[in-house]
Amino acid sequence: MTSIEKMAEQLDGLINEYDALAQKSKYDDASDLPAESRVLMNRLESAIERITVPGSVHRRQLELHRDLGNSFKLAEFVGIAAALRDDLKAGWIESVVELVHADTYSDYLEMAEDLLGAGYKDPAAVITGTSLEVHVRALCVKHGVDTELPNGSPKKADTMNADLKKAGVYDGLQQKQITAWMDLRNKAAHGNYTDYDAPQVRLFIDGVRGFMLKYPA
Repeated sequence: MTSIEKMAEQLDGLINEYDALAQKSKYDDASDLPAESRVLMNRLESAIERITVPGSVHRRQLELHRDLGNSFKLAEFVGIAAALRDDLKAGWIESVVELVHADTYSDYLEMAEDLLGAGYKDPAAVITGTSLEVHVRALCVKHGVDTELPNGSPKKADTMNADLKKAGVYDGLQQKQITAWMDLRNKAAHGNYTDYDAPQVRLFIDGVRGFMLKYPA
């Protein structure tokens, strides 16, 4: 099964869960089952966001309906998930998703370079680390590696990194390099600014760019 097929299957499962919930409910919006509908709504939102890329039609629809009431939001999220599943099955997404990812990451890394050039090494490190984490998550989606824990919460970057190594996407040396990069990002994000310098951030940016080119998502 390809990663695209797996994503479509995951959406199918969530849509089927909604159908089962609607059968149990007295109302079309499942408003009499608030706990179950809230969990399903969160899982739908997470799945749509994980599979799509910023600026896509499905992501824009998701953003548009996030401020609706819970009962209305659930129905809209199911509709978005169904449309996304159908597009995946029709092959309309797979051919462009890597190019969109590449353009998005390139923009962020260029922003990090500009900040570093202006003397702002700390935000440059944070932006580069965020780009790396998003790319690692996208690699998981591409290669059929789960990005969520059994309880539905998102996996941390270190866990996804280890899972990608286990899946054979890259070797242990690359895994250790990503761990070191994430450590630098965490130092920047937590204000430990004296633990690294601008040349290290320069290597960080160049290294992440090379990693993304070698392992496109």
